[in-house]
Amino acid sequence: MTLLPLGDELAPFGVRSEELEALRTGQAAQIHSWELVTAVDGPGTRLSIFFSGCPLRCVFCHNPDTIFARFGTIRTLDQVKARIKRYKAIFKASGGGVTFTGGEAMQQLPFIANLIDFCHEEGVHTALDTSGFLGAAASDDLLRRLNMVLLDVKSGDEETYHRVTGRQLQPTIDFGDRLNALGVTIWIRFVLVPGWTDDPENIKRVADIVTRWRHVVERVEVLPFHQMGRDKWSQIELDYQLHDVEPPTPEQTQAARAFFQSRGFTTF
Repeated sequence: MTLLPLGDELAPFGVRSEELEALRTGQAAQIHSWELVTAVDGPGTRLSIFFSGCPLRCVFCHNPDTIFARFGTIRTLDQVKARIKRYKAIFKASGGGVTFTGGEAMQQLPFIANLIDFCHEEGVHTALDTSGFLGAAASDDLLRRLNMVLLDVKSGDEETYHRVTGRQLQPTIDFGDRLNALGVTIWIRFVLVPGWTDDPENIKRVADIVTRWRHVVERVEVLPFHQMGRDKWSQIELDYQLHDVEPPTPEQTQAARAFFQSRGFTTF
């Protein structure tokens, strides 16, 4: 098998069957992009790796170009390892690490498992950013080896959850219950979208769910909806339903945060 020279603009493998086998065994993955960020996607300065493909269709997604695998580029495990090694000194100095995000990283679990093993060997902190919808596919062993999970709870109400994502809420709850039982640190993320997720009863139900995991939830992030991803929807010819939705006011955002704070959670 001949590989193309390594480089950000090049995909490995010239033969389709070899690509599929590499994806199946976790020697390659469909990756949309990566970004070095600070104070986002976990503690410290982090290399956020955006995996392509997602089973949810969130109406407020600000990276809709990560929904479909076809918008990604096949990267080898060695390519990604090299990128991680490049930033090890930064991770050590800042208390950062690597975050697997997307899309939905758990659509490519063999690759994630291989990367977690590598990061452990290198002493690099790992975080998984996920909706938990595919959580049943992840083994307890894999979850224990993660340093933390950023769990997106899109809604606390089943009907609202389906309206917002096109999927069911229960897999997220089941996944959170497993993380709680395994003692895995969780950061909760909840996107506040006026007219969609901001009903006080819905926020209360999110808080009720999160309270189930009180002993492992380190913080709750209430993220105000924004329109920065709007143009991406038209670029990939998807119907965008939130053209006329304004971001929540600072007062609305603070009110939602205050509710989680009233439950005893550190909230941002």
